[in-house]
Amino acid sequence: MTGKEKNRPGMTSPGTMLLPREEMLELRQREKKIVVGIPSDFHKVEFRVPLTPQAVDLLVSHGHEIWMEAGAGKQASYSDREYAEAGARIAEKREEVMQCDLILRVAPFDADETSLLRGNQVVISNMQLQSHCLGSIEKLMQKRMTCIAYEYLENENGFLPFVHQMSQISGITSITIASEYLSNSRGGKGVLFGNVTGITPAELVIIGSGTAAEFAARAALGLGIIVKVFDTSVERLSRLEEKLGRRIFTSVLYPRVLKKALLSADAVVGAQPFNETPAYRVTEEMVRHIKEGAILIDLNASQGGCFETSRLTDLHNPVFRKHGILHYCVPNIPSLVARTASISLSNILIPELLAIGENGGIDHYIKMSHGFRKGVYLYRGILTSKDVGDQFNLPVKDIDLLLAAF
Repeated sequence: MTGKEKNRPGMTSPGTMLLPREEMLELRQREKKIVVGIPSDFHKVEFRVPLTPQAVDLLVSHGHEIWMEAGAGKQASYSDREYAEAGARIAEKREEVMQCDLILRVAPFDADETSLLRGNQVVISNMQLQSHCLGSIEKLMQKRMTCIAYEYLENENGFLPFVHQMSQISGITSITIASEYLSNSRGGKGVLFGNVTGITPAELVIIGSGTAAEFAARAALGLGIIVKVFDTSVERLSRLEEKLGRRIFTSVLYPRVLKKALLSADAVVGAQPFNETPAYRVTEEMVRHIKEGAILIDLNASQGGCFETSRLTDLHNPVFRKHGILHYCVPNIPSLVARTASISLSNILIPELLAIGENGGIDHYIKMSHGFRKGVYLYRGILTSKDVGDQFNLPVKDIDLLLAAF
């Protein structure tokens, strides 16, 4: 058999030749084509796109169908032409995309958008619990939607890939934001967020010691900035020091020690773990004592905020000033580097989407994959997330019991 014959379409691969005829038939019957719709999120001030053209090309090669709203990838520097050449269908009307079996997006749905859905579909997106309202959840329930949140997706080892990747990007980006807003170009004090010979280095205070804190600290240390990290756990602080490979100033969250550190800080980053309500909020009284012209960057804005003075902003109007301190409280900071973040998100989603098709659709895959099941907060219109139930005082059912009934 020649090399060309080995790769000829329709020929059985050596691996599948070893399977009994019954198992091969079952495998073919289980595979299912999925029709994916990707609407634009610009009206939500969200610039990331969940799939790159390369990812679309891979999915189409596996027999799946992708619909893109025109211009959906523009802010991530992907053109409609690139997507069309990869095999996507470009829809001029948003309504067309919203009729697909599986809607893939970054921003969460609001109550008005659910009217465009036909119902009995699947949505995979950010949940951003603080961005939801009771009305949006109730409408998704009425439409019998199955909704999966990126933030809660796990692999089989309990690792949160989306949270980890976006935390890395948020942490690094927070340092570029601080540098920008301390400069004269943004009305700052004209402070270089770095270290120059003969001049006292700039100071950064980080609240938390998770992935976002780690990558913020890495970026800051590379610039010669003095880094001070506070957390409620000595063990987590110790692990952070080991990961950074050098000693930094660390402290348990004693209010008096934190207050002293805030007095000299040029920037403060709130970076407590995602998927949790911040365990410690910097009080308004503490914020009053931060020196004028400093900047607070709240990476926990979508979870209620790390600072008592925080309130949600967006990328069109990212900052506000309170007590003379700039506050940057954008919940989707990775959108500032939309192309990098889109590639990262696409890398996470591709294996999941391929697995959904290979395992006979979303229902089968939810049953098979414990980690993917963790991301489900609505199943066929039934609320399965305790976090959402607690937020809106709604009854919750155990998804494992539900799956046994369907």
